[in-house]
Amino acid sequence: MGFPKNFLWGGATAANQYEGGYLSGGKGLSTLDAITGGSMDHPRMITYKTKDGQIEKVTRDTELPEGAVGYIDPEQYYPSHVATDFYHHYQEDIALFAEMGFKCFRMSISWARICPKGTDEINEEGLAFYDEVFDELLKHGIEPVVTINHFDIPMYLADEYDGWSNRKVIDYFLFFCETIFTRYQDKVKYWMTFNEINFLRSWTQIGIHKNDKQHKYQAAHHLFVASAKAVQMGHRINPDFMIGMMVAYIPSYPMTANPEDVLAALQFNREQEFYIDVQANGYYPAHKLKEFEREGITIEKAADDDAVIANGTVDYIGFSYYMSTASSANPEAVKYVGGNQMPAVKNPYLSESDWGWAVDPLGLRISLCQLSDRYHLPLFVVENGFGAIDQVEDDGTINDDYRIDYFKKHIAAMKDAITLDGVDLIGYTPWGCIDLVSAGTGEMKKRYGFIYVDMDDHGNGTLARKKKKSFDWYKEVIASNGEQL
Repeated sequence: MGFPKNFLWGGATAANQYEGGYLSGGKGLSTLDAITGGSMDHPRMITYKTKDGQIEKVTRDTELPEGAVGYIDPEQYYPSHVATDFYHHYQEDIALFAEMGFKCFRMSISWARICPKGTDEINEEGLAFYDEVFDELLKHGIEPVVTINHFDIPMYLADEYDGWSNRKVIDYFLFFCETIFTRYQDKVKYWMTFNEINFLRSWTQIGIHKNDKQHKYQAAHHLFVASAKAVQMGHRINPDFMIGMMVAYIPSYPMTANPEDVLAALQFNREQEFYIDVQANGYYPAHKLKEFEREGITIEKAADDDAVIANGTVDYIGFSYYMSTASSANPEAVKYVGGNQMPAVKNPYLSESDWGWAVDPLGLRISLCQLSDRYHLPLFVVENGFGAIDQVEDDGTINDDYRIDYFKKHIAAMKDAITLDGVDLIGYTPWGCIDLVSAGTGEMKKRYGFIYVDMDDHGNGTLARKKKKSFDWYKEVIASNGEQL
């Protein structure tokens, strides 16, 4: 007894980190087209123009002044413009995925490629591109798994509408959804509405100029309504659609048995589970309503919003799992740790990657159990992986045994969750199955893939594809349905 026979083995990418094709084929500008590369020591920056035409550059989470608009500076390097160029290499890449034995491929559709401004203007050339991609996947027996919106928004909606803080953006998003649901209803079965919805913030990801809690949660409410309406719309267009949500899940353990640390961990976990509660259970949890009350946050709602959210719950829960963390009630111990994007404490019992991400395979089993027990829905691990600096040897080989070791342990944890805990897990798509740009730092040297792409942090390289040692290892894992690790 192990993984189900129809288990969806595959890999995951995102358009803004992988696709490239900047302005090719009628694509419009996205917010992430105006964010530079960076590193652990030098953060990614937004370039923008003020009302009086001044060109400014700030860190990606900085609030932008009213009237600021995204700007592409010819003196800057923007990784999304080429990324690792799936746009011109999709046939070659899909052939490599097929050689590994992929049953599915998780990708995102660029909203600005379909609707260049994000409004009701359609770019037929963009639609035709994804037709070709889906046809190529299906030709190789690979099921497309599509994230509708992954970490960006058309720049026009950010600049002219203040992004998701404006309720009108719900209507534009639903126009986009109706367009792609209708166009690809016979090619795509698995969808997810928003990537890592609990991490969406700022101008770069949701187009908002102010990043305070009031604006963040108002925007989140609009995302919830949009997601729920998209679920209902998708099921009307094709009742066989499986439409899920996607959250970054980082389980937090109490740093000690002190009840105050236990409460701190509970509150940490609640913050990410809140986003699942709304989309899977169909209502705001009581603790979040109390938080709004304490902090003077008022969510403006239409009369039917609560009913829409209640009737638009998702079919499955997709989530990313890279690491766990720990929580402490001691404020001096709490800081931003590695890649978790939320204040926490380093866990002394775990090793870390070069980027400070805790390596915790058992935490994946714990996460699967917690999510299964809490929501009773099918689960899908749609991101998991190990970012590292890969060395190309003199003979051309790339011996990424550290990545193989990471995946072995995490896949074994998933198997235990299925066979020992009874978790309903439908698939696994490791992140960056082919090298792509890091979302957090904008680097290429932080590599995740089974396939190496010749591109550096400054946009130099041939874009040639090369198999790493992990390529053949993962091929055997899939061929054995997870029995051969």
